[in-house]
Amino acid sequence: MKVLLVGGSGHVGTMTLPYMKPHHEFRVLDMSPPKDTSVEYIQGSVTDAAIVQEAMKGMDTFVYMVMQRPTSDRSSIADFDDIVANYDVNAKGLHLVLHAAKEAGIRHAVYTSTFTVHERTRNNFPYEDVVPRDNPGVYGLTKSFGEQVCEYFAREHAMSLIALRITGPSTREQWLERHPQILARLQGTSTEESVHIWWTDEEDLARAYLAALSIEHRGFDAVFIAGDYEQREINLSKAERLLGWEPLTHKQRG
Repeated sequence: MKVLLVGGSGHVGTMTLPYMKPHHEFRVLDMSPPKDTSVEYIQGSVTDAAIVQEAMKGMDTFVYMVMQRPTSDRSSIADFDDIVANYDVNAKGLHLVLHAAKEAGIRHAVYTSTFTVHERTRNNFPYEDVVPRDNPGVYGLTKSFGEQVCEYFAREHAMSLIALRITGPSTREQWLERHPQILARLQGTSTEESVHIWWTDEEDLARAYLAALSIEHRGFDAVFIAGDYEQREINLSKAERLLGWEPLTHKQRG
């Protein structure tokens, strides 16, 4: 399958592409070239409709990986540049890409959302299908708008779209550094205050993308992807049910 990685030169694309490359043929659309120079590359912005249309030609599907760096600022105090940048890539750019995909006859794709569409400082919800999209920051707000854009295309244009609400995407090196903190917390020996991010290893994340790309699916679904293998804070039952996915790196690393 020919897959367009939109924003594939960023943090998430760079760490997951090596695991996904043996399974599909990839093209990257990004402002900067990918580290893997063997991958076909088109330079440009998701806000440039002509470039987006060009990049979509000949593709079977796409994964939208463009995102701004999350901030803890509430939308009421975020600066103007931050607001504009988040709307550009998390809503407008996604809409342009989905429109180009629809025009190219693409029926199924994957959107990179975030677990922070939900204000996770409250108690865990037992069923992740019903968590509200209510993060007060401009990043979480606009990523939730992106999910609504996906819902619109699924409803109005009969597209199949999966939003992966990814959590703390980490390189293997980062994950190995953080894993002792997770173990200490599970064993009750951690002195740290409650942490609401469960880091996801790069290989586990890549498996989630591969599963979402290959699924037989209709409509729109949002799925939480996290390294919370004991599901103490993030319910992963939908990922297991819909994608056949669960985090496995902790089992391999002990």
